[in-house]
Amino acid sequence: MPRVTFLPEGRAAEVAPGTTLLEAAGAAGVELPHNCGGVCACVTCHVWVEQGYASLPEPHDREDDKLDEAVGLQPTSRLGCQAEVGTADLVIRVPGNRIAS
Repeated sequence: MPRVTFLPEGRAAEVAPGTTLLEAAGAAGVELPHNCGGVCACVTCHVWVEQGYASLPEPHDREDDKLDEAVGLQPTSRLGCQAEVGTADLVIRVPGNRIAS
């Protein structure tokens, strides 16, 4: 099973492929805010994928549209509630400020 490591905490969990990054964060004991309940209606679960980005499925149009609202948008930004773990290990950084003003 792929290992997902969350920075800056350094906590990790092994999860099954298809698990969302939000679910993986919970398994690792990392609090990843998700004000909308994980339904792609906000950007509080915005993360940066530092390693393993290519193993993730492409973002759907709705996720892509919502990411435009995220502060600190990077080429490897994803929403934790939408991005699903593939078969490779991942390193995920949880930015400190996630919501655009």
